[in-house]
Amino acid sequence: MIKFGVAGNSLSFYAEGHERTEEAAKWCRERGIEVFEYSFGRGVTMNEATAKKLGAAFSAEGVELSVHAPYFINFSNPDPEMISKSIGYVLASCKKAVDFGGERVVVHPATQGKMTRDEAFAVMTDNVKRLYDALEEKGYDKLKICFETMGKTAQMGTLDEIIGIVGLFDCYYPCIDFGHINAREQGILNKPENYNTLIKKMLDFLPKHKVFNMHVHFSKIQYGAKGEIRHLTFADEVYGPDYRPLMEIFHSEGMTPVIISESDGTQAEDSMEMKRYYYSLNG
Repeated sequence: MIKFGVAGNSLSFYAEGHERTEEAAKWCRERGIEVFEYSFGRGVTMNEATAKKLGAAFSAEGVELSVHAPYFINFSNPDPEMISKSIGYVLASCKKAVDFGGERVVVHPATQGKMTRDEAFAVMTDNVKRLYDALEEKGYDKLKICFETMGKTAQMGTLDEIIGIVGLFDCYYPCIDFGHINAREQGILNKPENYNTLIKKMLDFLPKHKVFNMHVHFSKIQYGAKGEIRHLTFADEVYGPDYRPLMEIFHSEGMTPVIISESDGTQAEDSMEMKRYYYSLNG
């Protein structure tokens, strides 16, 4: 089934006097939030006991946990030592997903650096193959490793590039950040039919189950000439994109993604706005 969730705790969570993420399990369940994405963006430092305790708290409330791996992963780095570190960051994130009882790990793929786009993509492809060998060796190949579309032009992670790497192995899934795509492509999602174009392209090149069960990040994002500048809230009326055409596609096609709101401080409220709209389509 389709699930709606949040990336981290909203400002309203703290405004109500809560302090610990463990408290977010009940808080999310009471609001109808079905998934909580825990970010290890600045490094995986949580110990096993804490991770299992957090996982148990969310499991007891029926809220799924997903994991965001560190932001500094770069599979286009030509330095073998740095690639080994990137692989290690993903493996450490997978360990936390297992401790949480979760099944999805979101990964930023790479930056272009001084290479040409084609060179960077070739290096990235070779290294995500190395990553798969390490995942298989550790028994993490049953998790969904979700490579994310990125919002800045200097980053690897166009839709085509993500399609290219997630088609390599069964456990690789797309994490389609529609705000990132809109920012990188200078407002391309200003027409509802352009959502259809993206979904159709994925279905042309990827197995249907990966597209229908993809991971989704959604927020409105301010952008400039080089793409993403900062995340906004649904109150923004300038940059977009509009979530409603996307919800209509998911509903009409019977798609069952996990949709994570990454709005700036209002992720819970905006996630529930998407959920209400989606279910209003039932008539």
